[in-house]
Amino acid sequence: MTRTLFIFAAALALSAPAFAQPAADAPKGDAVRGHKLFYDIGCYQCHGFQGETGGPGGRLAPNLLPYDAVLGQMRHPASRMPIYTAEVTPDQDVADIYAYLRAQPPAKPVADIPLLNR
Repeated sequence: MTRTLFIFAAALALSAPAFAQPAADAPKGDAVRGHKLFYDIGCYQCHGFQGETGGPGGRLAPNLLPYDAVLGQMRHPASRMPIYTAEVTPDQDVADIYAYLRAQPPAKPVADIPLLNR
């Protein structure tokens, strides 16, 4: 992990409680359209099919950063993420993707998954 990426990850981890709830001022988005966009532009490749992975792109859902932070990361990535300019991914597309990620339910507790409790 590069030093810059490590510093960014550490800062993000330390500020996580502040980001626990998405911003109430996020623009209205269409979660169904956001689902399609999430796949069409390839977000799932690094973030998992529902934004749940901790893989190369990091976990997005269900504890989402505020909308402005997500938009800022898409426009000016702090790591190896590709840049998604407004010409490529308009603000409404970002709002729709954000709505899709906000719609993801939290994972079930391990105690509620019978197969994991045998």
